[in-house]
Amino acid sequence: MKKIAVMSDSNCGLSIVQAEDMGVFMLPMPIIIEEKTYYENVDITTEFFYEKQAQDANVSSSQPSPAQVMDMWKKILKEYDSIVYIPMTSALSGSCQSAIMFAN
Repeated sequence: MKKIAVMSDSNCGLSIVQAEDMGVFMLPMPIIIEEKTYYENVDITTEFFYEKQAQDANVSSSQPSPAQVMDMWKKILKEYDSIVYIPMTSALSGSCQSAIMFAN
């Protein structure tokens, strides 16, 4: 029987603890605040994010780089045969379209 991994991004609605408990691999989404890039669940807290929003800081988001996606896929495929990747909706991000391109 094949081992299949499930991977999503940090916009999926699961906390990092929930994802770990369910065995879901989580790709951190980039958040840009005042031209500095942070990664959700890595080097930015929810409190810091909301504090900066309240201060009217320039806040935006981005999709993960191709290298970040491919690196995570390579890491996962060392232990798994396949990956079911569920990125952020294509209506809100280019992550889905990028993943389709990378997979091909």
